[in-house]
Amino acid sequence: MFQLAVKSIVSGVLIAVASTLAKRFPGFGALIASLPLVSVLGMIWLWNEKPDVANMADHAGATFWYVLPSLPMFLLIPMLLRRGAPFWASLLAGCALTIALYALMTWIGPRFGLRL
Repeated sequence: MFQLAVKSIVSGVLIAVASTLAKRFPGFGALIASLPLVSVLGMIWLWNEKPDVANMADHAGATFWYVLPSLPMFLLIPMLLRRGAPFWASLLAGCALTIALYALMTWIGPRFGLRL
């Protein structure tokens, strides 16, 4: 239980720092948010709980392939906002696009030998 609390606090602090910085410095906040901190922390937590080289290699490789379908969201949201769409609608559209692309990646990836 203590380990879960530490994970939650560290992760929450990182999100709070990124969003707080973004209020004053949008580019710097975006840089912090774009760092693969969640992935790195996830790998650290996973390694501490299960130090298995093959499992970690599979996890890191799958993370790469799942990052790709999330990237178009960061193009769609600003495009919609700049065209006057409400924030929540833009965010929902970006999330829906990401979910659809994740599903596509999950379906197509194994056909090309990707271990997801």
